[in-house]
Order: sequence, then C-alpha cells, then structure tokens
Amino acid sequence: MVVYNANPAVIAPDQTRVLAGLAREDLFTVVHEQLLTDTARYADLLLPATTHFEQTDLYSSYWHLYLNLAEPAIPALGEAKPNVELFALLAQRLGFEDACFQDGVEALISQALDNPANACLDGITLEQLKAGGPVRLNVEEPHPAFADGHFPTPSGKIELYSERMARAGHDPLPTHAPLTEGGDGEQPPAGPYPLIFITPPNHFFLNSTYANMPSNIRSEERPRLEIHPEDARSRGILDGDAVQVFNARGQVQLEASLTDTVRPGVVVSRGLWWGRQSPGGHGVNATTPQRLADMGGGATFFSNLVEVERSEDDQSASGRCAGDGAS
Repeated sequence: MVVYNANPAVIAPDQTRVLAGLAREDLFTVVHEQLLTDTARYADLLLPATTHFEQTDLYSSYWHLYLNLAEPAIPALGEAKPNVELFALLAQRLGFEDACFQDGVEALISQALDNPANACLDGITLEQLKAGGPVRLNVEEPHPAFADGHFPTPSGKIELYSERMARAGHDPLPTHAPLTEGGDGEQPPAGPYPLIFITPPNHFFLNSTYANMPSNIRSEERPRLEIHPEDARSRGILDGDAVQVFNARGQVQLEASLTDTVRPGVVVSRGLWWGRQSPGGHGVNATTPQRLADMGGGATFFSNLVEVERSEDDQSASGRCAGDGAS
C-alpha cells in the first residue's frame, strides 16, 4: 500500500479497524510524507515529500476566480520529491513506457490548462502564469448559480417529486429518515447509543493537517466533547470531567465541556487530533461508521450514534456543578 497526501490513521472512519489493518504483518506500507504522522509511524518505507516551498504547483480556484503558479523558493532538500516525480520514477522502474510518465510538472500544468471542455480556462497558459501574478478565470460577473434556470435533473427543473429517487427505492418527496445505527440499520436510535455525534473542524486544524503544530495545540488545548447540560446531568458528568464516547466500533476519551450551544441529544467534538495528543491513542473516528450514504455513496462521518459516560478514574471536576452550563 502506498499512502500520499493523506493520513488515514486519523481521518478514515472506523479507526480501530484501520489501525489493525495498518499493523498487519503481511502488509508492506510505503508512506510519502513531510511529517511523521500517525500513518507514517506504520510505514515499512518512509519516503520524504517536498513542501510547497520546494515544488512547482498550480493553485487552482478555491471559491475564488483566480489561478496562480507557485514556483520553488528553495531547492528540494535531501531526497525529497514531489508526487509527480515520485510516480514518474516508480512507473519507469516498473517498465511502463507510456508517454505521460515522461511529462514533468510544467507539461502537466499546460495540459490541464488546455481543456476545451472548460470555457473558464480559455486563453490561460503556463507562460501567462509564469509572467507573474494571479490570472482571472473567464467568468462573467455576476454569476449566480443556476441563473439560466436549468438544473441538473432529468426534467431540468427543481423537482419536489423525484422519479429518480423513487426508482432508487427512496421516498420521492422530501422527508426525514431517522438515523439508525449499524451497517444494516437494524438498531433504532432509541437503542444503547442515543446521542448523535458530530465532529466538525475546529479553528486551528484542517482535518488532521496542522494538528501537529505546538502553537495550534496550545490554542485548542485538548480534545473536548461539547455536551448539553441536560445530557451531562443525566449521566453524572461535570464540566471538565474526562468522558468516554463509545459505540460498538470503538471509543475515544475526551474532556466534557458543558454548553447549551449544542442541542440535547447531540454531542460535538471539534477537529481531528493525532493519536499522540489523544488520551488512549484514539481519535473521534474510532466511533465513525464505514457505511456509505444511501444517496450518492459518500461517507457518513456525521451519521454516527454513540453513548457517553464519565470515566470512573477521573476526579478533575469534583465540586463543579453539572447544571452550570459553562463551556
């Protein structure tokens, strides 16, 4: 297995099984990385990757209307290589003779820009980007979504009744389907895991990126669980208590933060902490399911039911009141 641009030991669902898979004796793991991530610790072979200071790259539009070219500020250090060079060298050593494996990063950028199917790129060239400064995409303003009145549906209209959903076995009208736990939905929400567990980003991490930086760790302080005072009171949990969030897949240890900014029945933990900063070595994805969404086949990180209990050996919040609602 080759891992690059990812940290599956932290970001993938059902973390307990992921870590067990990474630890298999019969699995040879190659990780191409800049940092000693949790995934890199499982590597049989760890290859150094360049940073954005050491490589040419195309910065594409990310909710704005400009392209920009990044060129190396310093030569690549040591044996560090960018993705393009790594995979080209690997392909050549494996005997692939396809012309694409001879292309450097500038050739690939030129090919990406020469895309007749994307009118936004008309006339934009690598030479124009190399001349310096961002280049605006060919987008007229204002450009509101669906301004032409056409929608990506079979009828081209907004479909309040969807024949396509009906054919897929879903309710063709907008409806709410209660969340169920378990891969085949056999367990109702009223079962042993009554709380919905949400894990959005915090202010200082981006998924697991930047979660290793000491300044960001100091700002976030520690992995916390935001829980409504009513849910905390019924479980004997005080503000600042160490708690376990768990279901049949696994458990994560967090510090309780009582707040009425979350609804009763919902608990929240922000950000993806690396295992070395998480008590017990597990993060929130130890509880998240592998199952795919019923529509679209996407991940279901936020369709996750859990229970929360106070850690029996925790004495950190003695004397504090569960009804304070202090965050």
